[in-house]
Amino acid sequence: MSLTHIFDVAGTGMSAQTIRLNTVASNIANAESVSSSTGETYRARHPVFSVIKQQVDQDGFGGFASGFDSAAGYGVRVDGIIESQSELRQKYQPDHPQADENGFVYYPNVDVVAEMADMISASRAYQTNVEIMNTAKQMLQRVLTLGQ
Repeated sequence: MSLTHIFDVAGTGMSAQTIRLNTVASNIANAESVSSSTGETYRARHPVFSVIKQQVDQDGFGGFASGFDSAAGYGVRVDGIIESQSELRQKYQPDHPQADENGFVYYPNVDVVAEMADMISASRAYQTNVEIMNTAKQMLQRVLTLGQ
């Protein structure tokens, strides 16, 4: 793998972690939203990632996989964002303006503590990708000064 392709790999990681941070922010923002039915209630969302196995060059040839282990990944992509199917929180609050005919209101299935942990993890992963890019940049700059 060429040193310059590290920027592509780290860039896809940064994009994926940005989407992860956005979904965590959305989940936390909607954690206490209330609804009168299970169909209208916000459900926690989570991105689904997959490995990019091979990248195609501009020439159309199989990217930077030649000569290396074909099981290695060359980046990450977001395949989609799924809604959690876990149970919604149901509370008996007959005086609430959005209570259903039985007096229940429904809250999202967002676990704020787990979302905060996920936010910290995504933030650290993003920072790691930035450090990878900075290190690769420094290495390339040092390679350029070898001939001097």
